[in-house]
Amino acid sequence: MAETLVFDAEDPYNAFISRRDRVPCGEGRLSGCMIAVKDNISTRAFETTCGSRILKGYTPPYDAHVVTLLEAAGAAIVGKTNMDEFGMGTTTENSAFGPTLNPRDTTRVPGGSSGGSAAAVAAGMVRMALGSDTGGSIRCPAAFCGIVGLKPTYGRVSRFGLVAYANSLEQIGPLAGTVEDVSRMMEVITAHDPWDSTSVCAPYTHRLSGDIRGIRIGVPAEFFGPGVDPRVADAVRKAIDTLASLGAEVTECRMPSMEYALAAYYVTCMSEASSNLARYDGVRYGLPSDYKRAWHDAFQDVRRAGFGKEVRRRIMLGTFALSSGYYGRYYGKAQVARQNVKADFARLFDSVDLIAGPTMPTVAWKLREKSDPLSMYLSDILTVPANLAGVPAISVPCGSVDAMPVGLQLMGRAFEDERVIDAAYAYEQEAGPCR
Repeated sequence: MAETLVFDAEDPYNAFISRRDRVPCGEGRLSGCMIAVKDNISTRAFETTCGSRILKGYTPPYDAHVVTLLEAAGAAIVGKTNMDEFGMGTTTENSAFGPTLNPRDTTRVPGGSSGGSAAAVAAGMVRMALGSDTGGSIRCPAAFCGIVGLKPTYGRVSRFGLVAYANSLEQIGPLAGTVEDVSRMMEVITAHDPWDSTSVCAPYTHRLSGDIRGIRIGVPAEFFGPGVDPRVADAVRKAIDTLASLGAEVTECRMPSMEYALAAYYVTCMSEASSNLARYDGVRYGLPSDYKRAWHDAFQDVRRAGFGKEVRRRIMLGTFALSSGYYGRYYGKAQVARQNVKADFARLFDSVDLIAGPTMPTVAWKLREKSDPLSMYLSDILTVPANLAGVPAISVPCGSVDAMPVGLQLMGRAFEDERVIDAAYAYEQEAGPCR
């Protein structure tokens, strides 16, 4: 029976960009469940701004496929959450609507770019949320806020209605307080979509199992290399020992392609962003142009006024990487490095079922602590390989450092999301709440 829910949670963390106080919901798998949606996923009922001034006032005429599925399952979509502009950032500080604060410590960042979704779940404002993960944008804020976040296999969840940033890397996925809720949300949002040419028919009808006896887990040494806080590494090692105590077979391994993964990721995503964001010119999308001026002057003014600093930086770098004379030197080499990452995963998955390591090299840092873009990019080094290879990866809380949560990352073969989720569930059941 249809009913109306009242959403009156206070938002001292700036987790939401827009919200509804009274929300209709129906019957189904998620009946009565309040869900927040990242603001780069199209919704007919809300503005979809991607955290950017250039889309202020834009309300899509259609729902993303995942939104349609959630509402059909009885979920109540209560609002759109804050994010780094167009998904470009690791802290949710790059939003035109102000930064989101980490509910665990409001002087710290929540991670990004799905920081609003993670904060809304961590603060108990909603039970579940949708995010998108281009290079760790679900797993990073999940780790920083002490919740669970899953990047599904590329193609397993429809991207129809997701405003494009870097098509070949990004994937919509769930965030929730427990692995069980992440699994429940996957049951709903995993369905083939004829409107997305990359969508694969691989329904998720999994029953959670805490039995991981005999599962082989590889631990690449590169995931504990320079830049990883030794205290974070220690917490993750203890979590892997817990998995071993449950019957998993843990082996050390190497992943040499990690040396080039971060560079390959950023060249690829910036190149795709420079192409995807070309449509925001004041004619097709974006702020209105002054049509009396020369087109290139009006175009320049619209983009300068509408895009933030980080977006403009990535567009320019991506355009340079694709320009004549430099394509082979940068974009071409990035694709070779990406193939090497895929080959490394394939080689490792011949001998192990899962790969484990930290989600992030450190715990959440202070707001505005990192102003150097390069140091910010380096923090993504442990999450980007899964996006380059298109494999599933989950972050589950596994302890704390300085009273801030640490995330254990588990990655699996493509379309073996169930195995990844089972391992995270086994750990969660054994370790108990780590929040």
